[in-house]
Amino acid sequence: MDRSALTTDDGVVRPPRRIPTQARSRKRVEALLDAASHLVVRDGVEALTTRTIATEATMPVASLYQYFADKDAILLALVERDMNAMDNQVEQDLAALHDASLDAIVRTIMGAFVTIFQQRPAFIEIYLHGRTNAAVMDYCRAHNVGIALKLYDMAQSYSLLIPQARFANIRLAIEMGDRVLQVAFESDRNGDQLILSDGVELITAYLRKYAQAPFH
Repeated sequence: MDRSALTTDDGVVRPPRRIPTQARSRKRVEALLDAASHLVVRDGVEALTTRTIATEATMPVASLYQYFADKDAILLALVERDMNAMDNQVEQDLAALHDASLDAIVRTIMGAFVTIFQQRPAFIEIYLHGRTNAAVMDYCRAHNVGIALKLYDMAQSYSLLIPQARFANIRLAIEMGDRVLQVAFESDRNGDQLILSDGVELITAYLRKYAQAPFH
């Protein structure tokens, strides 16, 4: 695709997104993302437009287009921001983990995800209803692969897996966790605790066949 120009959702051709380097510009981008996050929670993903975001952020819409080509680009930026927070939470929780077992690692990663979901309601809305955005879908898939690699490498470093275990097995476990989160938060924006608990049990039961004994 020609990156020299992009068509916005008002039909106007504008330059590609400018990455802010100055503190003032970064603050404006954060204000736009905060405004979009508020609107997603209040009105839903489908109602979001660049004009409503700019109005909510009390900026001219032309200022928004300096940083984002369209609302899909803003949704992707929101997902990136929230998943960065999720990655930080995973790192923090794993660093505090004293029980280096596969069971504990899985529960810790899932718990970190739930923490960020509960803190960031806009992410839930985008996660459940924004995946028609191809870039968001691709980003979520790539993120799942990254988490699977982290879990696989950690399990290998602690000799938690039998020799027959493959990365594909760990990736399947992460994809199972992804679906568990979707189901748990579809019916309850705080996360259905029974679904979450049963989902973790399902994942750990699957991984048990690839774990060195004892499992936990």
